[in-house]
Amino acid sequence: MICGLDTTFLIQIEVEDSEGHREALLWMRRTLTKGRQFALAPQVLTEFLHIVTDPKRFPKPLPMQVALEKSHYWWSGAEVHRVFPTMASVEQFHRWIDQYRLGRKRLLDTMLAATYLTNGVKDIVTSDARDYQLFGFDHVTILRPKPAST
Repeated sequence: MICGLDTTFLIQIEVEDSEGHREALLWMRRTLTKGRQFALAPQVLTEFLHIVTDPKRFPKPLPMQVALEKSHYWWSGAEVHRVFPTMASVEQFHRWIDQYRLGRKRLLDTMLAATYLTNGVKDIVTSDARDYQLFGFDHVTILRPKPAST
C-alpha cells in the first residue's frame, strides 16, 4: 500500500524544532522497515520549501540551499512514487471547493487530497488530520504519527 506524504509530516521529519519531530522520525523508521512505499506530489515540496525557510515560523529556519537538498532527497527517494495532478484531480478539487464552500486557506490541502485520490493513493500521513476530515474519509485515511510509547 502506498501512503501519500503531507507537507506537515515532511516538516516534522526535517525540522528539529518542529513539534512531533522525534515521533515522526520514529514512525518513519518503523514504516520503512515494513517496506511501505510513499507517494509525493510536487505541490508538497513547494509548500515545504516555503514554510521551512520562513523565519517567522521557526527560530532557526533552514537556508534555502539546505531546504532544496532535502526536497530533492525526498523527490528522488527509492521508496517514493512521484504523483502529479491530472485533469481528474482538478475536477475533484473544484467539486470539493464548491461542495464544501471552501475558502482560500483550504486550497492547498484540497488539491493535494484530490491529487492523491485520483492517483489511487488512499492513505495520507499528516500531523494535522483536520485538513482532510472534511473529505469524509471515504477516500482518504489519515495516519497520524504517534509517540513510540503508544
